[in-house]
Amino acid sequence: MEATGAALGIDEHSAADSAAQNAYSAPPENIKHDNANAHSTAIYHATAESKEIRKMAYRNNVLSIIVVVLIAAVLVQAVMLNSLSNSLKKSNLLISSIEATLQKDSSLSSSASASNTPSYSYNINGTLFVPPTYMSNYPSITQQQPFGKRLTNINQPLNSSELSVINNASDAYFEIAGNMFLNGSLNNYVGAPNVSVNPFILNGKPSVIYLGSITCIFCGENRWAMALALGRFGRFSSLYEGYSSFGDGNLPTLYWRPVSYTNSTVNIGNFYNSSYINFLSIEDTSPITGGFELQPLSVIQNEVNATADLPYIDAINYIIELNQFAGTPYTIWGNYQVGGADAVDFGNTTPSSAPFPITNMTHAQVLAQLANPKDQFAWTEYAGADIYIALTCGSINNTAQICSLPAIQGIEKKIGV
Repeated sequence: MEATGAALGIDEHSAADSAAQNAYSAPPENIKHDNANAHSTAIYHATAESKEIRKMAYRNNVLSIIVVVLIAAVLVQAVMLNSLSNSLKKSNLLISSIEATLQKDSSLSSSASASNTPSYSYNINGTLFVPPTYMSNYPSITQQQPFGKRLTNINQPLNSSELSVINNASDAYFEIAGNMFLNGSLNNYVGAPNVSVNPFILNGKPSVIYLGSITCIFCGENRWAMALALGRFGRFSSLYEGYSSFGDGNLPTLYWRPVSYTNSTVNIGNFYNSSYINFLSIEDTSPITGGFELQPLSVIQNEVNATADLPYIDAINYIIELNQFAGTPYTIWGNYQVGGADAVDFGNTTPSSAPFPITNMTHAQVLAQLANPKDQFAWTEYAGADIYIALTCGSINNTAQICSLPAIQGIEKKIGV
């Protein structure tokens, strides 16, 4: 090649350059075709790769969707399982609640059924226990003692003028107090929920039954209203000065009879007579110089049974059968049972702490206010008495004179008698 090139006089380098130039300026047809084919092939491969990428992306998207759906399904299933678990727990709780309710209902049903049996309906005859008018072991204390630790005149009977305040209170006082209760002008709380019960019939008359404690502050306050109410249907031949315990207000109050104020026992009986109702009083006693104390109901029952007085034995059985006793004072007024005092009356307003205004009053001062009521304390006692009067009137078909008072009739409607 070198010889030939030299022989022809052609510079080899120049020929190469010329060929290269010609190649750039005018490529042969086969070169053009090859380039076109190469470009087409590149486009084809690029298109194929793009399609493959799109397929892969599609597959990936599908897989992603499937994964998301599976995750969502798992989450939904987890939520459903959790909800099912909670539902099962709630169901178990509901079942337990239903079982407890059924047990209670069974108990209540048994009590309700029993309430319709003769054991819950008493219609008996008998002579009520008459207590002693004096107890030598529990004499009246005559010396003057300070308020708050006062037993002056305990177990001392009221004189005739004091007794008259209870037995002969004016109907006008009950009417005024009743209207004050109805129009809401009393400062102190008055009212107590009542529950209908079968009356305790003794000697053809419905009965008022009382279970209290001499140490109890609310029993002490409540006896004033009770005595005023009972005085509208009959008369007391005797009532006695008394107190709640030193540790529970030491309020001046009334006792239905002389009481055993230095030891724990039960005193029954009173000096009340009525043509409309009977009055059976059961008083739990404990040392008056201590605080509030109440013996278990079973102990009270045993001590009442020991008296061998049939009406009182049946009365305490009746209280136990009703199964509503929750504390003192507890009363039954004919067809209605009342748990607790029907007023909170320790002065002209309801105090928030001791000493209470009534603690610093003598029996004579309380009776003077009841004889001529002018303040909230006295009107509250009369209003509390009105509640008991309305319950009693509803139990005797409103046959007593006091039942005709418009205020009493209004109270009967208000409390659902």
